[in-house]
Amino acid sequence: MTRSPFIMSKNQNDDDGDTGVVVETRAKTKRPPLYKVLLLNDDFTPMEFVVHVLERFFGMNHAQAFELMLTVHKKGVAVVGVFSFEIAETKVGQVMDFARRHQHPLQCTMEKE
Repeated sequence: MTRSPFIMSKNQNDDDGDTGVVVETRAKTKRPPLYKVLLLNDDFTPMEFVVHVLERFFGMNHAQAFELMLTVHKKGVAVVGVFSFEIAETKVGQVMDFARRHQHPLQCTMEKE
């Protein structure tokens, strides 16, 4: 990071009494981009399994998970969380692995917010 001072007078040692002011500028750091984790509806995965996935991997209570499962069921897709890239990628992998181990075609994806 480079800092460039901003000097208000050309010569700080002028004999006419003028003084200079040095103002340091700071580089602004950007927040990392966030990613939405999406759960997609299918005609085969049981609703109870989807509720279990939402409770287990997204920390929802039963009522929250049930409501979101209904949203996925009715609308075809729902955002189940917003995370940094690494966390979103991990969550998607966990859900997909868990669904495959239980022989369900549940799909989970992520996209940049």
